[in-house]
Amino acid sequence: MSTLVTYRQGDSITTITMDDGKMNALSPEMLSQLNDAFDRAERDRCAVILTGRAGAFSGGFDLRVLRGGGPDAYGMVRTGFVLAERILSFPAPVVVACTGHAIAMGAFLVLSGDYRVGAAGEYKIGANEVAIGITMPFFGVEICRQRLAPAHFNRAVINAEIYRPEDAVAAGFLDRIVPASDLQVVARTIAADLARLDMGVHTATKLRARDHALKAIRAAIEADDAAVGLHT
Repeated sequence: MSTLVTYRQGDSITTITMDDGKMNALSPEMLSQLNDAFDRAERDRCAVILTGRAGAFSGGFDLRVLRGGGPDAYGMVRTGFVLAERILSFPAPVVVACTGHAIAMGAFLVLSGDYRVGAAGEYKIGANEVAIGITMPFFGVEICRQRLAPAHFNRAVINAEIYRPEDAVAAGFLDRIVPASDLQVVARTIAADLARLDMGVHTATKLRARDHALKAIRAAIEADDAAVGLHT
């Protein structure tokens, strides 16, 4: 298996980087390596920076697997959903350094971070499911609902509006944008500040603040399972 995810730890900060040399498709292999990296980060009890290669955070699920359909396709999709749920409740701060395009499941991962900083540029950020003929999964509705600004929720979810980084801040996909050359330094500064928080208090507050959202997301994943006849 090729290395699609790298793990770098130092000074109470872990950097998890996706890089498949292309658009960082969230294939079964990429998702497996991401989960392994978060397992390690949980053991290391460090603040996490989740990032991608220059110009591409993630273009979403691997279309080759999706087009194949069947259990393999939904297994990949469900793993992505559960990963986002895991990041939302992760027992340490998670900073997303969005290096460029973040589409569909890529955007959902962005929406899961505690702080989301993006690179300025001609990049596309958003949920394009409706635009490509896919009814938005229950999970997608809820992951967007918990973070997007109310004025943008329908535009992003129902109308499949895609945002530039500058507009993605107002929509709620990102918290701020910075020049691409500054992205990693800024993300590391934010992560260092968050690493100084009491991890137990941070986690307890995160879970309390997101209680309704996490319950809705768990129910949504179960509804998506039922929609495809999967019983877990």
